[in-house]
Amino acid sequence: MAYRQRDQQEKREGRKFSEPRSRPRRRAQPIAPKREKTKFSLKLFGKWDSSVQVKDPSLINYINLEPRYLPRSAGINRARFHKSKMHIVERLALYMMVPGHIGKRHRLTSGKLAGGSMTTLKAIEKALGLIEQREKKNPIEVLVNAIENAAIREEIISYQLGSITAREAVITAPQRRIDKTLRWFAQGAYRKAFGKKKGLAEALADEIMFAYKNSNESMAVRERERIEREAEGSR
Repeated sequence: MAYRQRDQQEKREGRKFSEPRSRPRRRAQPIAPKREKTKFSLKLFGKWDSSVQVKDPSLINYINLEPRYLPRSAGINRARFHKSKMHIVERLALYMMVPGHIGKRHRLTSGKLAGGSMTTLKAIEKALGLIEQREKKNPIEVLVNAIENAAIREEIISYQLGSITAREAVITAPQRRIDKTLRWFAQGAYRKAFGKKKGLAEALADEIMFAYKNSNESMAVRERERIEREAEGSR
């Protein structure tokens, strides 16, 4: 109101309006420097980096390589395709806990591995260490390349057509490709170690390395070739 009265008086006297006075500004508070976020480089088992490139474009979204120290989610993922959110080593560990399960029943007893998550993880950690000693590479990279080599691309489905059972070749889904490969890794390693002097960790390391080299000594590679050969004949 004081500003308005002053302007009216200056107008009556024929003087120019004085410029409006601005309110006193508050002192600017000093801006605190931004703190940089601490970046943690988690390594699997505290030893190996999981930042590995997946070369197969169809498997990129289904091989989870997020940084983890211990590959154990304790069943927190319950949504659809929850397996894609689990670390690839954890998915291998789940199949290693039931390595004797083939088809719809147990062909071999799974022994002390059934339900023993920590026992299985210790065997996998030892196997990855053996791979690192032999290949002089990151064992996670060797595992991913082994999965890409042994992953099946075609398989056969059977359906009833009248009074006969017809067979047809179909393309295998990416999620199923990984599941079957990891199951073959577990079964092949368990068969090589069951009732023999070779330990489970050493047998698993051999199975992964043979698949990495695309050798027929790997059960996963042999099964992939057999099924794809049958699918080729059913086209």
